[in-house]
Amino acid sequence: MRQTAAVTGPPASPEDELGRLTPRSTLLGRVQRELHAHPALGPLIVLVVSCIVFAFLNPRFIAFANISVMLQQVAVVAALGVAQTLIILTAGIDLSIGAVMVLALLVMAQLSAENQVVGVLALLGGIVVATATGMLNGGLVTRFRVPPFIATLGTLFIFQSAGLLYAQGQTIQAAQMPPLLNWTGTALEIGPLNIINGVLVALALYIVVNYMLTRTQWGRHVYAVGDDVEAARLAGIRTNHVLFSVYAFAGVIVGVAGWISIGYAGAADPNNAVDANLQSITAVVIGGTSLFGGRGGVIGTLFGALIVVVFSSGLTLADVDSLYQPIAQGVLVILAVAVDQWIRRVKA
Repeated sequence: MRQTAAVTGPPASPEDELGRLTPRSTLLGRVQRELHAHPALGPLIVLVVSCIVFAFLNPRFIAFANISVMLQQVAVVAALGVAQTLIILTAGIDLSIGAVMVLALLVMAQLSAENQVVGVLALLGGIVVATATGMLNGGLVTRFRVPPFIATLGTLFIFQSAGLLYAQGQTIQAAQMPPLLNWTGTALEIGPLNIINGVLVALALYIVVNYMLTRTQWGRHVYAVGDDVEAARLAGIRTNHVLFSVYAFAGVIVGVAGWISIGYAGAADPNNAVDANLQSITAVVIGGTSLFGGRGGVIGTLFGALIVVVFSSGLTLADVDSLYQPIAQGVLVILAVAVDQWIRRVKA
C-alpha cells in the first residue's frame, strides 16, 4: 500500500530557524529589552544591591545619621545631573557646568554682600547669568555648528576665568549674605532624617523636569532630536530651536544648583566644585542615560548620583583607603557604558 505523507506545512526557512535561536527569546534577551524600555531599572537594582552589601559590611551605613549626610552630599551633584541629562539626551555634553555653577553662585554672593542687592534680586541675577551661559553654549552648537564637546570645553575656561576675575579670589561666607541665599542650607527634620532645604529643591527639579520630558511635546522633541536629529528634522521638528532651548534651560537649572551649593557649603568659594563636571557626567552615565542620546531620563540620573554617594560612604565605612575610591567610580562608569552599548543592540 502507498503510505500518505503527513502534512507538516512548508519547510522552515533559515530565517525562521534563526529566529528561534535569537537572543530575544532567551532570558538574557528579555532582560536586554526591559533595560532598553526602562533605563532607570538597572541603576535602581545597582543602588539597592549596593546598599544591602554596604549595610552588611558595616551596620552604621543604614543609620539615619549617615543617610541624612548622604542625602545632603548628593543635593548639588543631583541638581547638576538634571541639567547634564537634558544635554546628553540630545547626544551632546556640557563640560562647563561646574564653572557656570561657580560663576552663578559668585554673582549671587557678590551682588548681595558687596553691592547690597536684596536677596531675591541677587538670586535672580545669578540664575540670569547661568541662563546666559547656557544660551551662549546653545548658540555655538546650533548657530555656528561647533561640536558640543569643543564648544563647552572652550567656554569652560572662559567661565572659570570670569568667576575668578569677578570674585578676585575672595570667598564670601554665608553669614554675609541675606537669609534667602542661605535658605537652602537650613536644616530640616523629616522624621528621623535631618536634611537641608537644598535636598527638597533638588527633588523639585527632578519632579518638574521629569514631567516635562515625559508629558510634554517639548520632551518628546528632545528625545527625537537625540535619537536621530535628521529624522526629527524631516518629521517637522525645529531641531535647532529644541537644542537651543535645552542648553538655555540647563543654564537655569545650573543657576539653581549654585543656590543649593551656597547653602550646602555655607560660603561662595571660587574654588568650589572643582570636579563637578565629572561628577555630573558620572551620575548621568551610571544612571542609564545613553551618551549617544535619545534614551534615558532624570530618574535614572537621581539613582546614579545616589550610587556615587553610596559607594563613597560605604567604602569609607568599610575602611577602604580613599585613594582607591575613585577606582570604584571609574569601574562603574566603564561598566555603565558597556551595558549601554549592549542595550543599544535592541534598537539595532
